[in-house]
Amino acid sequence: MTDEAFGRAPPLSLGVEEEVGLLDAQTLAPAPVVEALLRDAEGVALPGRLKTEFFASVVELNTHRCDTAEEAGSALRALRRAAADFAGRQGAVLAASGSHPTSRAEEQAIVPEPRYLDFVEYAGVSARRQGVNGLHVHVSMPSPQVGLHVLEGILPWLPVLLAVSANSPYWAGEETGLLSNRAEILAQLPRSGPPPRFESFAEWRSFMHRFAAAGLPLTSDYTTFWWDVRLHPRFGTLEVRMPDQPTSVALSAALVALVQVLCATMLRRPPRPLQSGDRAVYRQNRWAALRFGPAALLVHPEESRAVTAAELADELLALAAPEVSELGLAPLLEPLDPGRCEAERQLEVGRREGLRAVSADVARRTVDGLASMT
Repeated sequence: MTDEAFGRAPPLSLGVEEEVGLLDAQTLAPAPVVEALLRDAEGVALPGRLKTEFFASVVELNTHRCDTAEEAGSALRALRRAAADFAGRQGAVLAASGSHPTSRAEEQAIVPEPRYLDFVEYAGVSARRQGVNGLHVHVSMPSPQVGLHVLEGILPWLPVLLAVSANSPYWAGEETGLLSNRAEILAQLPRSGPPPRFESFAEWRSFMHRFAAAGLPLTSDYTTFWWDVRLHPRFGTLEVRMPDQPTSVALSAALVALVQVLCATMLRRPPRPLQSGDRAVYRQNRWAALRFGPAALLVHPEESRAVTAAELADELLALAAPEVSELGLAPLLEPLDPGRCEAERQLEVGRREGLRAVSADVARRTVDGLASMT
């Protein structure tokens, strides 16, 4: 069922995926030009690749394997520069955020590839609503068993990542009251949210084989299990899928560093004991984070008390201080402000200047400073 690549890359090495919107340079509406963009990009040497996503108005930026978070940040900058250049040839601009403030996802063009068409056929409107973009971080694991250990260790902290990355406060022209509409939209998919707890890789395999044997649509490949974090055996990684897509590339790099240091911290800690109701606590914290962002009150991952997501982010950084120092991540983490998320900026701009100004601000900040970066 899977080719396993665990242990083939150095532990904690990284691969990063950004899902970035393409907007018409004049109207700032979604521009379904990804296929033309990719034709222009064929044969161009990049530190990774550009590829399609579900909607034709989104381009996915995939870094190559990076040994450090700093290298990953540099690769993301180079990929954004290239994508912005190719988009410009199509009369489009890049716009990195969790969602577009005014478009209706159900009306957007879908890339006509079999995997996407099969997705629509099965999931229907739940698929067509997925006009949302995220940051995915792959972290290499030495073995699948270690990957499951790290997964259980980082899972209770993932709502903190969601809270500080929240960047999708608008949906179809409306201020919804959620700072991450993306997280709510993703939850409409089958097999979403937290994964089940697996005590061994054999259990994981058995679970996947059960679905495949049952013959349900879109279950023969584990990549159609859209959990917030999942093992990815073909890459030999743990894939963290929790954050909204950042607008600032510096914030993308900071969140990549935070994911890496979180995984490194859980590698050195003993396995977290199973507690009854853990997944229910996770779902509560996930909801609070998507609703309130850094101000969300969350159940502490290890104690019976409520604490804000911002305070938990500070606590996490203190817990991970040895790994931050060892991996040299302090400079990359500087753009991260635990008390504020980019959704709050979108709301400030939107309330003051309107939603077109939100799109313009996102498009400008997506490429801010890229021309001068190496």
